[in-house]
Amino acid sequence: MKKLLLLFSLVMTSTLVSAQEIILPLWEGTPPLQTDMGLEEKAIEEGIIRIENVQIPQIEVFLPSKQMRTGQAVVIFPGGGYGILAYDWEGRDFAKWLNTQGIVGIVVKYRLPNSKSLTDAKEVPLLDAQRAVRLVRHHAEEWKIDPAKVGVMGFSAGGHLASTVSTQYAHEVDRSKDAIDAISARPDFSILAYPVISFRDASAHSGSRKNLIGADASQELIDRFSSELNVTAETPPTFLVHAQDDGGVPIENSFLYYDALNANKVPASLHIYPKGGHGFGFGLGKGAVDGWRDVLIDWMEDLK
Repeated sequence: MKKLLLLFSLVMTSTLVSAQEIILPLWEGTPPLQTDMGLEEKAIEEGIIRIENVQIPQIEVFLPSKQMRTGQAVVIFPGGGYGILAYDWEGRDFAKWLNTQGIVGIVVKYRLPNSKSLTDAKEVPLLDAQRAVRLVRHHAEEWKIDPAKVGVMGFSAGGHLASTVSTQYAHEVDRSKDAIDAISARPDFSILAYPVISFRDASAHSGSRKNLIGADASQELIDRFSSELNVTAETPPTFLVHAQDDGGVPIENSFLYYDALNANKVPASLHIYPKGGHGFGFGLGKGAVDGWRDVLIDWMEDLK
């Protein structure tokens, strides 16, 4: 029954918000740290939509009806090991579900570091993430969003990106800037689902690390992109969810980030389920993890 109700709500939401879906490019013209080589993006649908070789990064905005809006917005980074984007499974589907809770959902199609068109690949996902948060705040009045209630949500490698923008929101690269760059990129809260956090050997997800910083990265780069080492008292409140039997991203990643948050007295909520594996998404039909979204909504209510 619970599964049927969720599917019904997603169908209804898809119908109701179809006229309120907005797609915007993150950047005007050729994005920074990119050369126009005429490369083409590829989208493959095999059960889920997998997007490769993103050349024009964008946000896809899903707006609930104005009467329902809570003022909260969640900027969503799909996972995929920094090699692809699981765009609907860990993106659009969650944006539509958030709409049923009165929350604006924004899916980010961010550039992936394996594209040959990038001039400094390791910096590009974070740059796109910062821009997405800023762009949402730029449109906050238009979309009926409270600019102090803009959070991020990431899955697996998308969780790594969400944790990176949560800890390196002020990181700068040499590039031209515009008025939107003056807006804060710091998320007000973070939601991390089975996230990659550490690039250190004991807990690293080798595929994500290799794709983002290379197989022979220096210790300095490894530490910079190990988010547990970059938490401060200014890191936003965080919700973490992971399955104990995750065979893709070791559960220690969530432990490390939670411990760092706790040590810096940052409000944090860690939820571990015995089963669910990696990439459980909504958790439908996977036992107790099926209820993690209800716990999340309660946590978000406490943020208001």
